[in-house]
Amino acid sequence: MAETGIHFLDAHGPEGVRLYAIGDVHGRLDLLAAMHKRIESELEWKPVRDWRVIHLGDYVDRGPDSKGVIDFLIAARERDPRHLMLAGNHDIGFLDFLRTPDPEGLFMRYGGVQTALSYGVSLTADASWFGKTETIKRGHAALLEAMPAGHVDFLRSLPFSLTSGDFFFCHAGIRPGIALDKQDPQDLIWIRDVFHDHTGLFPKIVVHGHTPVPEAEVMANRVNVDTLAWQSGMLTALVVDGADKRILEMAIKEA
Repeated sequence: MAETGIHFLDAHGPEGVRLYAIGDVHGRLDLLAAMHKRIESELEWKPVRDWRVIHLGDYVDRGPDSKGVIDFLIAARERDPRHLMLAGNHDIGFLDFLRTPDPEGLFMRYGGVQTALSYGVSLTADASWFGKTETIKRGHAALLEAMPAGHVDFLRSLPFSLTSGDFFFCHAGIRPGIALDKQDPQDLIWIRDVFHDHTGLFPKIVVHGHTPVPEAEVMANRVNVDTLAWQSGMLTALVVDGADKRILEMAIKEA
């Protein structure tokens, strides 16, 4: 099949608008704050007519300060609406747990214990089924009590994708062969192999996270900026300024 999409080398951002797309944060407030400070410095010494800072989801779980990350993002968006946040599977998993505390769900199995701790709530228990179930039940109630209403509203407000210039931004990726405006939200936050294995070009360059890589993965049809920040201590962003594209890294030793 002939390739009819756009190649990364040929892709442009919107004229006069610099884009920063930041990968998975997972509770690393230190890295997120440092990345924002770096971006603010860039915008001061190399000003541009307009800009957007796009966060690709997974703000919570695994790392030490999910609450702090959400506080930071809410404040950033209130300060300047050009700070944009998309939904990740862990952010939706957090909402799912708040609605129904499933002990085998994403939240409990993959880092939600650390998220709860950042709100001052313990979800750990003895190994027995009864002990685990009761602890989660009590912890769920305590978490609902401890969470500011604004945090739940923030998580509920997150869109699943956005487009700017020749770039399509989402958390995980897209399903090949489906129009960008027809993508299933579940694919946008969960997809992996069928997206990663696709070698053809897409209508736009897909900028995503979700699948950790040692360093930013720049392909002809997509860019992955999830560098496992919560564990590696490195948060990564793609910067698009017209035809210029570059990778921005912020490293801090593991918290």
